[in-house]
Amino acid sequence: MKKTITLCFLLLTQSLLSNSAIAQEDKTPLVPLPSVDDFTKGENGWAFGLGLGVEYEAAYEGSDEYGFEVDPAGAVQWRSGDNIFYWAGEALGWRGLRDNRWLVDVAIGFDEGREESDSDDGHLDGLGDGEEGMELVMQLRHTFDDNWRYWVDGRIVVTENGNLGLLGMGKRFGEKNDGSGHEIALAVVYHDSDYANKDFGIDADQAAASGLPETNLSGGFRSVGLNYNYRHYLNDNWQIFGEAVYEQYLGDIKDSPIARNDYEAEIGLGVIYVF
Repeated sequence: MKKTITLCFLLLTQSLLSNSAIAQEDKTPLVPLPSVDDFTKGENGWAFGLGLGVEYEAAYEGSDEYGFEVDPAGAVQWRSGDNIFYWAGEALGWRGLRDNRWLVDVAIGFDEGREESDSDDGHLDGLGDGEEGMELVMQLRHTFDDNWRYWVDGRIVVTENGNLGLLGMGKRFGEKNDGSGHEIALAVVYHDSDYANKDFGIDADQAAASGLPETNLSGGFRSVGLNYNYRHYLNDNWQIFGEAVYEQYLGDIKDSPIARNDYEAEIGLGVIYVF
């Protein structure tokens, strides 16, 4: 599976790069969206952003336990014209702008999986640790104007433990086109049965160990979600960013004993220094 994902990534990026001009006018940023970080300042070559983010989030998918978590933020990026290759956390990817209206993003990431110890209240006791695995994320976003005020997008996540799809639309606020300002997006999310059971299913062995009823979920609608992004430049080097996410579960996810809430919410704030 890992070799297949890597091969798909290399073939896709090679094909797209071969059809685009490398030398183009410098642009800051690649697209003016707060949700898409770009530390290159419109210049070709290497760029680095490093910082910290503090999130208040659920302990695991469907949890009613919430707490604070501090994570590193930022990325290493290399820009060539309308293409940026990046390494951000556990993801290695490429994004490119085509005809000023299409943003393509492909990344290989790592899913750490859920751990039984994620629940301090013992709600996951007997369920064991979730499987880790690689994932391939492909996203296509289209704007209806050159300023990226309104856009639609589609995203596919292919993993070793199931697949997920997303359809969304968004609007950008703010007067500047430098990537700062506010952005809000609405999305509907689908998943197959493997992905649904990865987080919310309970097999026979888990049921016997945990005392929870055996649960086998089908694919289909997973949730509807609302996402808010904010980015502000304090000066040429320092950025403040924020994000708030709300996801309302749909379908039989709500019937899973693991889903102690029928929603999930998250809010985060952080700061990044751009070198």
